[in-house]
Amino acid sequence: MMMPCYRYWVLLGLFIMVMIGQGPIVASATESAVLKPRVPADKIDEARTWSNPFEATPENINKGQALFHGKAFCVTCHGKDGKGLGDIPGLVGKLPRNFTDKIWQAARTDGELIWILKNGSPGTDMASFVPLVLTEEEAWHVLLYVRSFGQP
Repeated sequence: MMMPCYRYWVLLGLFIMVMIGQGPIVASATESAVLKPRVPADKIDEARTWSNPFEATPENINKGQALFHGKAFCVTCHGKDGKGLGDIPGLVGKLPRNFTDKIWQAARTDGELIWILKNGSPGTDMASFVPLVLTEEEAWHVLLYVRSFGQP
């Protein structure tokens, strides 16, 4: 009877030690990837000047939500909760962007994000969506919804 309980505590202790030991390494790697610009250096200054022409009203955020979960099919990769854990069968390797990551939310401007929606994200599996899937106006609404994931 004592053996199973003992194994449980040993395994739990090992798990905690591994998590504590790897925590800073994982966080550092994640932070550097999040902070790496996805817009090419010769385009980033211009992209950072672009701002969302729509206010973050509940109506506009709801429009973005409907597009995220519908026409734009963002939910497929980024998940219902925006954490990047969508319904992609056999997904291995890099996960899609986690929109709830406050570091990422602070690091990326709206202009950079619209550039990515227009051109894709080099170095990732993110394809361009404007104008093939979304209009530019619709893309701005999606970004309002994406920004809402970073709110408390």
